[in-house]
Amino acid sequence: MPHPKPPAANPLLKRLPLIAILAVAVIGAFTLRDYLSFETLAENREALIGFRDANYLLAVLVFVAAYVGIVGFSLPGATIATLTGGFLFGTFPGVLFNVTGATIGAIVIFLAARWGLGEKLAAKMESSDGAVKQIKDGIDENQWSVLFLIRLVPAVPFFVANLIPALVGVPLYRFAISTFVGIIPGGLVYTSVGAGLGEVFARGETPNLGIIFEPHILLPILGLVALAALPMVLKALKKGTA
Repeated sequence: MPHPKPPAANPLLKRLPLIAILAVAVIGAFTLRDYLSFETLAENREALIGFRDANYLLAVLVFVAAYVGIVGFSLPGATIATLTGGFLFGTFPGVLFNVTGATIGAIVIFLAARWGLGEKLAAKMESSDGAVKQIKDGIDENQWSVLFLIRLVPAVPFFVANLIPALVGVPLYRFAISTFVGIIPGGLVYTSVGAGLGEVFARGETPNLGIIFEPHILLPILGLVALAALPMVLKALKKGTA
């Protein structure tokens, strides 16, 4: 006797994590913007340093958990969190804590989107014809390059870079590795800015958050972008000459 098929999961139930993330993101955008700010960091810097000095390991755990929450729920303040990581823990290991928190938070969004929408949408794209299937095949053929590109290009919003891979069926391990490695350059820049905030506070100034677009920073990142795109270019040239 054939075994009966297990009942399909309720579509609404599968979408609840993603709905919760979007709801918290909208609420947070209106309620937390004034709290997760540079001014708040400046006002509480002495208390934060005191807590870190008295409870270093706990401070690390609380910081990483807070970073995961900010990224996982797409709350405002991810840049401030990165600066805080540098301010409290230095460029290193601050960058490690920042990148770890951001990666785990990104995985939360990725899994919520894949569970709620991604698996079904990826299956539809795979079984479709024409341009949609060509786009899906193009991404599949160059997954590593595409994943690194959307992380390295400063213009791609972090939330979008978390959603797209989930919606086209990228494996979790590829998403996690490319996220962790791909955000290191930008994370390193802003963590180093955070590490120098003591002098900025002393002068009563605000940090230069546009530093990533300055030539001595942007050009090396664009070099990494070109390196990530190179496999796709070589494949296209190979197909053109075949």
